[in-house]
Amino acid sequence: MRRRAGMPKFKKKHLAAPTLNYTRRGFRLKEGRLHLAGGIAVTVVWSRDLPAEPSSVRIHRDPVGHLYPSFVVPARVEELPATGRAIGIDWGVKDIAATTTSDAHDLPHPQYGRAAAAKLARYQKMMARRRPPKGRPASTGYRKAARQAAKAHRKVARQRADAARKWAKKVVRDHDVLAVEDFTPKFLARSTMARKAADGAIGATKNALIEMARKHGRIVHLVNPAHTTMDCAGCGARTKHALPLSERTYTCTACGVSCPRDKNSARVMLLRAGLDPVGVEGVRPDGPPARQAA
Repeated sequence: MRRRAGMPKFKKKHLAAPTLNYTRRGFRLKEGRLHLAGGIAVTVVWSRDLPAEPSSVRIHRDPVGHLYPSFVVPARVEELPATGRAIGIDWGVKDIAATTTSDAHDLPHPQYGRAAAAKLARYQKMMARRRPPKGRPASTGYRKAARQAAKAHRKVARQRADAARKWAKKVVRDHDVLAVEDFTPKFLARSTMARKAADGAIGATKNALIEMARKHGRIVHLVNPAHTTMDCAGCGARTKHALPLSERTYTCTACGVSCPRDKNSARVMLLRAGLDPVGVEGVRPDGPPARQAA
């Protein structure tokens, strides 16, 4: 039976990670231990104290086999001192994020996946050699290789998340208002840059920035990315043709301004969000408006 367009797609039972959800009546916390319904007591290794009383908990198991509880608590805004500064952020592949300020706030591509590619390829080859026939249970060697591959993937994911959170905290701490490109990198999966774009985790970095800004009470404007690489941040003129990805310097044919392509796009983000009083009059009147995210 074919799935109709717009209908949800469910994972198969043997592919979905097992999870358990408990509401307030199904669990309680006592002396640092998690007591679940049915007389189950679990010792939790706490990463940090809970800020408030949790209303529910979700226990899930990762591919390595470790169990993690996720508590739902009311969100609290931790206000940071005002700085009076704004920043424009443009997403890319060469650099994950380019900003309008100094290079200290740029996020270079760490290439964690590329560094771990040799180790992942080794474990995947071990899994391919030891893959059991259809209908037969997996051998001990296959399960061991699968566990090693899952550990390598988990390490890369944690490295990406850690780098994204640290960069987001630095940007949010130094700026009150953020103009962020509302970029969805799905189309990059069909291009020659798919591997590098996936290694950069642009979508996860963008979500980490928005969550960090919401946590500390900063304002985020999501700017439509249409024609941001074609508009000039100085005079507002638009090139007749889209720039190829190999051309990393933007040169305006109207005013003659020349600057790095990503820096020009980050400046356009500020202009479209109305955060640059000096150059806001140079914005094209047909530019798509920005929407506020936090």
